[in-house]
Amino acid sequence: MASIRQLKKDIDNQVFEIVSDCFTLSELHPENKSDEIGSIIEEAVSLRNDLIARVNNPEGKDNPKIVRKYYQTIESDLDSGVDKLCKQLSALSSKKKK
Repeated sequence: MASIRQLKKDIDNQVFEIVSDCFTLSELHPENKSDEIGSIIEEAVSLRNDLIARVNNPEGKDNPKIVRKYYQTIESDLDSGVDKLCKQLSALSSKKKK
């Protein structure tokens, strides 16, 4: 982990990419139901808000090892959350092609 500031930027950038991809999909395929795309956007924003809140309130502030492990867990949760959202968007995209 480089810094808390960089972690927050990574969270914002990755979630923004998901939201951007959702809007791109909805623009390319306007005939599709926007409810599913909207739910993916809501999940992405919820993920972002949760992770930023966790970054701002670390556990075990007195012990550097605990803090380091805490931020590594946040990074892992970011990766898994973004991966999950990408899979949902990909499934929605491939479903719409049929």
